Amino acid sequence: MKIQLTSVFVDDQAEALRFYTDVLGFVKKHDVPVGEQDRWLTVVSPEAPDGPELLLEPLGHPAARTYRDALVADGIPLAQFAVDDVRAEYERLRGLGVRFTQDPLEMGPVTTAVLDDTCGNLIQIASQQQ
Repeated sequence: MKIQLTSVFVDDQAEALRFYTDVLGFVKKHDVPVGEQDRWLTVVSPEAPDGPELLLEPLGHPAARTYRDALVADGIPLAQFAVDDVRAEYERLRGLGVRFTQDPLEMGPVTTAVLDDTCGNLIQIASQQQ
């Protein structure tokens, strides 16, 4: 068993695609129209193009909005992405105008930071010291 797909609920798929590719550095994998407005829109890490996909899922179901908004209100990230160096990635992303809700924080062997993805979610980046 392996993880193949997970999702984040987004307000605007076009804006989400721009942020996740142009800012975070993922690459588009699938972009298939679904209905009149929505798309099956996934991104992957350029380091693992055949690895797990992140679905930029339209925020259509009312429960999804309630869930996502409650997490944001409590400061809880919806997803976590691994990076080699949280501090370096934090500086790179801040230089691109990304807003962080948590600056880099060392917790034993793990360093984390939390960013706003501009699409309604908080995302944690993390690195583990070897």
